[in-house]
Amino acid sequence: MSPEELVALAKDIATNAHAGQFRRDSTVPYIEHPRAVVARVGKDPNAQVVAWLHDVLEDSDHTAASLEDAGIPASLVSDVALLTKTQGTNYEDYLERVASSRIATKVKIADMLSNLADNPTKKQIRKYAHGLLRLTHED
Repeated sequence: MSPEELVALAKDIATNAHAGQFRRDSTVPYIEHPRAVVARVGKDPNAQVVAWLHDVLEDSDHTAASLEDAGIPASLVSDVALLTKTQGTNYEDYLERVASSRIATKVKIADMLSNLADNPTKKQIRKYAHGLLRLTHED
């Protein structure tokens, strides 16, 4: 599968997985968030695949196995899994996990920037500021 086909597959999976979901305002279709994250990661097709899928495991019935079965390479599914928040994991441990991968780090930074551009609360601003400092090694 070409890089372009892989990105298109990830987009299709994300579009289907987030169908009927909306952002916090209950008006904007949720898929606009992954689209914004993809726009922020640049031309790297692997980062684009992970950006499209970064919330799929968390917000749908998809599993890592189902993404692999659909044709997403295991290495990229692993990055998606790193970005998936799991219950009981504290934020510092989550950031440490994300920081272990160049692609996951790139996508998470783009994700935070997208969230900051979407009417964040003061609490979210503080959280994302901390996360950005951690992932850019400025803390």
